[in-house]
Amino acid sequence: MLYATLKTLHLLSIVIWIGGMFFAHFFLRPATAGLDAPVRLRLLHGVMKRFLGAITYLSLLALFTGLWMMGNVAKTVVQAGGEFSSPPDWTIMGVLGTLMVLIFGHIRFALFGRFNKAVLTEDWSAAGTAMDKLRQWTFVNLCIGLATILVTLLT
Repeated sequence: MLYATLKTLHLLSIVIWIGGMFFAHFFLRPATAGLDAPVRLRLLHGVMKRFLGAITYLSLLALFTGLWMMGNVAKTVVQAGGEFSSPPDWTIMGVLGTLMVLIFGHIRFALFGRFNKAVLTEDWSAAGTAMDKLRQWTFVNLCIGLATILVTLLT
């Protein structure tokens, strides 16, 4: 029961995280392109602040539930007298998931920090530059997340 609960939390965290990045990149950002810079950047600031706040917790939840599930399976196999060897897709998931959390940390604490400061001081040029970096790194994380899903489903 605990394993099923953790797996559900793990998957929901990932669905919300990757779905949010996909929505922001392919729907929200293009829809705001015609707005004046102050309006567009304030809107994106509000959205990103809420999204990144939620993903701070969800990314850590995904990481820790994934590690717990892998550890639990390894422990069960060893306790039963077997020898545990992590399946390749689990290893790939673990490595790419950890990479995504690290990139997210950079997005959340470094890039969003610059964007936040620029919006609060109404430096729209700096805010636009910072938002572009946020977009680029979010796209990188989105691609890694989608690749992780494909590896998991195809192996």
